[in-house]
Amino acid sequence: MALGYSQGAGAYQQVRTQGSVETADPHGLITMLMDGALERMRFARGCIATGNIAGKGEAISKAIEIVGALQASLNPDVATSLVDRLAALYDYMTRRLLHANLHSDSEAIDEVSRLLSQIRESWVAIPAEARQPVGAGA
Repeated sequence: MALGYSQGAGAYQQVRTQGSVETADPHGLITMLMDGALERMRFARGCIATGNIAGKGEAISKAIEIVGALQASLNPDVATSLVDRLAALYDYMTRRLLHANLHSDSEAIDEVSRLLSQIRESWVAIPAEARQPVGAGA
């Protein structure tokens, strides 16, 4: 017997969460947050295409929450302009997602997806020996 989409998605999410979050290092957790936001933006785009307003709103709201968590994870004690630039970029992404939600704007979602994908690509390219635990000062 085949699982329905929502049952299958729920089971996938449960296994993915239980199998990954508990064993992920801080670098992996940030990667998972980025993946989660990208996944929700893809879902929101599909909801716009099918007229699923409630699904769009929920998916974009969750993506905004995740972008906020990414912004909150930035270490303000690190003296580099990169932290400030990332904070500003996350703020911009949040505003664009709010716009996308209000206006059902798939192009705004695509823009944020591209930006976050670029950050993710750079993030996962950091060599393991250069990664620091969350809260490390330098």
